[in-house]
Amino acid sequence: MYGFNCIFLMKSRNPLISVGVLCFLSARRKAQFKKAWRDAPLYPDWRKEEFKAANVTLDEATAHPALLVSERGRRVTWQETCQDLPSSTQRFNSIPCVLGQLRINSGRACWEVEVGDMQSWDLGICRDNVTREGVFTMSPKNGFWAIRLYDGDYWALTSPETSLPLRERPLKVGIFLDYEAGDVSFYNMTDGSHIFTFPQNTFCGVLRPLFRLWFSDSGSLTICSAEGECTDVVIHMPTLQEK
Repeated sequence: MYGFNCIFLMKSRNPLISVGVLCFLSARRKAQFKKAWRDAPLYPDWRKEEFKAANVTLDEATAHPALLVSERGRRVTWQETCQDLPSSTQRFNSIPCVLGQLRINSGRACWEVEVGDMQSWDLGICRDNVTREGVFTMSPKNGFWAIRLYDGDYWALTSPETSLPLRERPLKVGIFLDYEAGDVSFYNMTDGSHIFTFPQNTFCGVLRPLFRLWFSDSGSLTICSAEGECTDVVIHMPTLQEK
């Protein structure tokens, strides 16, 4: 009835031995319980208590020539005329992307990006050694874990892409990375709802924040400044109560 597998240990004839019941949640019920918590509106706020609020700035050396990075390195904007920049293997030369300065190879980190009323963008993480020349497909196989807004539709860049029917348009997106757990999750920080979590991965090497604009009317992406490090206290979920 409640999705439990139970083992009953009983010796009723001996009054000194109480009846013990050892219950294990089934794997399916555990998954349902975890999903219910992940979808809870306040879950991203609870998760932030476990994560380090990363101080992310943009790495101008990786920015496509059509992308203008602000002086403080927190905002990227499309400009009509490409900058005349020296050729570099660090720079994206075809797809208009830019990486964050942050390099992650362990632990947990989270950051938030203001997307406002933009019509198109990509946000996520990628391996530090991804290809930056020519046209390529963003997918976990190629070292990218990202979500996309394009012309009003939201997608997870899986293979094939996964449509994301969101109940409310996000004005701010939270990216949560747990390196050891192989977990990359995205949240709508406007209403606290869960957007998408990629299937569990085994990461190796350095990961970096990823940002992409699509065309001149994309607007700007702005990285929210970290308010300091969140505490490393794990928020324990309450136990499932029988009804």
